[in-house]
Amino acid sequence: MTPFNRPPYVGSEIGYIEEAIKNRKLCGDGGFTKRCNKWFEEHYEICRALLTTSCTHATEMAVMLSDINEGDEVIMPSFTFVSTADAVVLRGATPVFVDIRPDTMNIDETKIEDAITKKTKAIMPVHYAGVSCEMDEIMEIAKRYGLKVIEDAAQGIMSKYKSRYLGTFGDFGCISFHETKNISMGEGGVLLIRDPESIERAEVIREKGTNRSKFFRGEIDKYTWVDAGSSYLPSELNAAYLWGQLEKVEEITADRMRSWNLYYRGLKDLAQKGCLELPYIPEHCKHNAHMFYIKCKNLSERTKLIDFLHKKEIGAVFHYIPLHTAPAGMKYGRFHGEDLYTTVESDRLLRLPMFYGMEEMTVKKTVHAIEEFYGE
Repeated sequence: MTPFNRPPYVGSEIGYIEEAIKNRKLCGDGGFTKRCNKWFEEHYEICRALLTTSCTHATEMAVMLSDINEGDEVIMPSFTFVSTADAVVLRGATPVFVDIRPDTMNIDETKIEDAITKKTKAIMPVHYAGVSCEMDEIMEIAKRYGLKVIEDAAQGIMSKYKSRYLGTFGDFGCISFHETKNISMGEGGVLLIRDPESIERAEVIREKGTNRSKFFRGEIDKYTWVDAGSSYLPSELNAAYLWGQLEKVEEITADRMRSWNLYYRGLKDLAQKGCLELPYIPEHCKHNAHMFYIKCKNLSERTKLIDFLHKKEIGAVFHYIPLHTAPAGMKYGRFHGEDLYTTVESDRLLRLPMFYGMEEMTVKKTVHAIEEFYGE
């Protein structure tokens, strides 16, 4: 059976986990957590990075730091994972969904401005498949209207927009290290902070609303409860696992890119014949081969292809159900404008197996199965 995903493992993780155990420091903000934070601050040239228990929690922190509260509105795509909207709903605010672009599956930047109201506090672009949204246009709109920008770069580790890493454009950026992502710590994420003035409050929110981080740095003689917060610190065991993969992130990305290119070359003939569509990567975007997807003609054809591939023991899956069509989406959010592409394009999209260390013969097996399906 060819799995849809296999969590990455490079070989050094167990040794680092043993080191963390021997250090007798297993709770958050130990040596490995600090190494990971520093790696992002140096490589991403960001003023502060804070490892979190999940990208969901990083997003929740970003929403809190943006002072989004009851009655506010946040503009986002409907084609995204539920965490994007959940972070807003938990604050009593309203997710305002707008349509996506059919080429990249990202938020349509031309639809954002019309959705802005007096209640709008932020824009949350989602970089689908590690391919950037049009950040120049989005940041210009945000500046003009005085809005915060929270980048959902859950899938975007090492991806760039015009030579800058995703997650470094907005006020806050959020990256995931879930086991399905390019690099993993099982469950985990990181919050990237652009404004130095947000650092102190971010540390407080992450430490259950206390100023314990300042206490551990010797800046105060005791710590206390100073703000609302929660427990967003990951275990040192998780951070140790992640550190092994951060050391090899270039190698992991290159390995996935080889598989991505094999898929693209292998399926190009079917695309040229009009059987399916391949991913589109704008010239000014550098993606990370997070996923490889194809688009079938319609939902019926996609369902048949998934069944066909499963019979061939190939794990292929569809992706998000648009949030505005979900029960909670209808209850807590609203769709602004016309849904021209969100539902139609999501019904067509099919994700193929993609993971670190995937052999060339595995990619070719999937390509041949798809060729067989369309040949029939």
